[in-house]
Amino acid sequence: MSLLLPHAISTYFAISNGSDIASVEHCFTAGAIVKDEGKTHQGHAAIAAWQRAAQTAFDYSVEPLDMFTEGDRVTVTSKVVGNFPGSPVTLSHAFGLIDGKINTLEIV
Repeated sequence: MSLLLPHAISTYFAISNGSDIASVEHCFTAGAIVKDEGKTHQGHAAIAAWQRAAQTAFDYSVEPLDMFTEGDRVTVTSKVVGNFPGSPVTLSHAFGLIDGKINTLEIV
């Protein structure tokens, strides 16, 4: 399924699927906060390090399946398949956007 995602979110999923991690500066605000697996990552350097660690630990792909928008909040349900325990999983990515960039992301 192909979704018409906001540009910043589309860039985030491209990074998650192996695109250049340096692109976090193009899709996240400078002070953005990401919450994933009980940990918080804030700022471009921390978010890039989080992405690098995930890509180093596992081979995986993320496929956005559905999107719900309410104001500046966009929730994307995605299927994640890879060589990690419990694969595949369906995750919810809740994005908070400011001026077209991701300011918050919570993955559950």
